Amino acid sequence: MKDAVVMLAERIAYGFLGEELQDCYQIVGKGFVNQVCVVETETRKFVVRMNDAGTYPSYVKEKWCMEQAAAVGIPGPEVLSIGVIDETAYMIQSFVEGDNGLDSTVPTTDVWRQIGNYTKRIHSIQVKGHGDNLIDPVDGVFHSPGHPGSDGSWLGYIQYNINSLTESDRLIELGVVTLAKSQRVRELFENLKKVSFRFGLTHGDISLKNTIVNQAGQVILIDWGNADVSPVPHGDINVVMQSQMLGLAEGPNNEDFDAFLDGYGISVDCLPEMRQLMLLKAFDTLRWAIDRCPDRIESYAAFAKQVVDMIID
Repeated sequence: MKDAVVMLAERIAYGFLGEELQDCYQIVGKGFVNQVCVVETETRKFVVRMNDAGTYPSYVKEKWCMEQAAAVGIPGPEVLSIGVIDETAYMIQSFVEGDNGLDSTVPTTDVWRQIGNYTKRIHSIQVKGHGDNLIDPVDGVFHSPGHPGSDGSWLGYIQYNINSLTESDRLIELGVVTLAKSQRVRELFENLKKVSFRFGLTHGDISLKNTIVNQAGQVILIDWGNADVSPVPHGDINVVMQSQMLGLAEGPNNEDFDAFLDGYGISVDCLPEMRQLMLLKAFDTLRWAIDRCPDRIESYAAFAKQVVDMIID
């Protein structure tokens, strides 16, 4: 008996293609947030990604990002259709031949060097605003959902995190900071308000698992669900640094990280606010987990404490 996910993918694919389907199977693992199926007709293969209906705006954003990335020379799948059916948002993409970056036999330094080059190109894409919601695809305008007491702006985002540093802060209870270190964090965040950052598009989840490597050794970048507009190049470099600090399989080792920076053409020594921005993101993400995703509090608190200990004596 066919799995319900596979049956829905077949229904979605047939509705778009109008061709008889030869095969359909689900891809599992690789840390996918979406349900992902490969659909085959007699002559072609496609990928159908599915999630709950609330994900549809994210699919609109991903489609826009992939089109903009292709325009600056970043290889990726072509989005053929997006929509909603039976409370399920879907995206149909062209199938990309190759191995996931986690499974490729191409030297990881070569892969990371290409990723670094792509990341620099991503940061050249013209965007406006700040945040992870694409509200105007025509002009590339992004917006951040406002935190309590925040207007959704970059400065509002920082101020929310400053205002949250109180004597009764849950982060103190979780052992992330002491009250004394909390005051030091406040100073670091206040200083960030004075820095004039360049804002650009970021992929938001740069890692081996979000790449396909073809037989020619070319890297194809996938999965733009975490894309946002934030300070560049800091945002994406911090994501890569975080995966390295956590020792994740999809992250780089020291040699890979050097190759990534070489591909980008930058040194982290040129970015003095890098660690402070990592701390800001770690605190903000932990506060999100406290409010909306309790299952992630423990792991997010552990990483936030790791960043605190790295920055503050």
